[in-house]
Amino acid sequence: MNEFGKLSIVGTPIGNLGDFSPRGIETLENVDYIAAEDTRVTLRLLTHFGIKKPLLSCYKPKEQEKSEKIISLLLEGNNIAMVSDAGMPCISDPGAVLVAKCYERGIPVEVIPGCNAAVAAVAASGLEVDRWAFEGFLPVPKKERSERLDEVKSFPHALVYYEAPHKIKQTLLDLESALGGERRAALCRELTKLHEEVIRGTLGELAHYYDQIEPRGEYVIVVKGAEARQSEFTLEQAAELARSLVSGGEKLSEACRQAAKATGISKRDIYSALSNE
Repeated sequence: MNEFGKLSIVGTPIGNLGDFSPRGIETLENVDYIAAEDTRVTLRLLTHFGIKKPLLSCYKPKEQEKSEKIISLLLEGNNIAMVSDAGMPCISDPGAVLVAKCYERGIPVEVIPGCNAAVAAVAASGLEVDRWAFEGFLPVPKKERSERLDEVKSFPHALVYYEAPHKIKQTLLDLESALGGERRAALCRELTKLHEEVIRGTLGELAHYYDQIEPRGEYVIVVKGAEARQSEFTLEQAAELARSLVSGGEKLSEACRQAAKATGISKRDIYSALSNE
C-alpha cells in the first residue's frame, strides 16, 4: 500500500461566497497545500474563511511545469487541494493536466463538487434544455473560430459558451452570423453576484445589445439548439461531393465542411463515411 498524498479537486464560489460548501471549506482547512490558478484570488477566499495554508501556483500557461512540483509533493505524502479562481477546476480552467499526471502515478484523486457557471446559466436561461453541449471559450483565430461554429450550427441541442467582457460584442456578432439571427439565446452576466443579469432574446437582438452601453463582468451565453430540417441530399450524395473536392486538392476536413454547408448533411457524418472507405 502506497503512502502517497491525495489530490482534492475543489469547486469554489463563482461570485457569492455564501455558496461555498461546508465540505469544500473543510477540505481546504485540512490539506497541507492549496494549488491555485491565481494565488492572489485564492488568498482573498482563504482570508474570508480564516484559512491559512501554503499556496502553490498552477496556471494554464505553466500548467505542465507547475504540475510536476505538485506531483512531487503528493508523492512525498502531502495532501493537496486544487482550486481555480471560480467554479470547478479542469473545466475551462487549470487542473486537467494535474489530474492526468496523478492517475499516471497512482495518486488518489477526489472531487468536491461546487458551483459551475455553465450549469447555473442553463438553469437561468429560460430555454427548454434537455440536452446541451459545453463549448467553453471560442478560439480567437478567425479561421479556427469559423470552423468551430460551422461544426455546431446544426446541432439540435443547446450550446453554452463562456466569454470575457472585452470580447463579448464580437462573439455575439459571430454567433449571429454563424447560427442565425433568429436563434433564441440567453446572455447571463455576473451569475450569483450583486449585479447578476440574464438578458433573453434572439441572437440578432443580443448581438446589438451592447451597441450603446459598455459590457461589464463575466458572461455565459446559452443558445437554443437548431431546429431539425430535412436535407434534400442523401449522405452518399454529400460524400460524393466531398470526394470530388478532395480530388480537386482540398484537404479532407475542409472538403467535408464545404459538403456539409452545401447539402445540410452533418460534417461529422460525411467525414465518417469517407474515413471508413
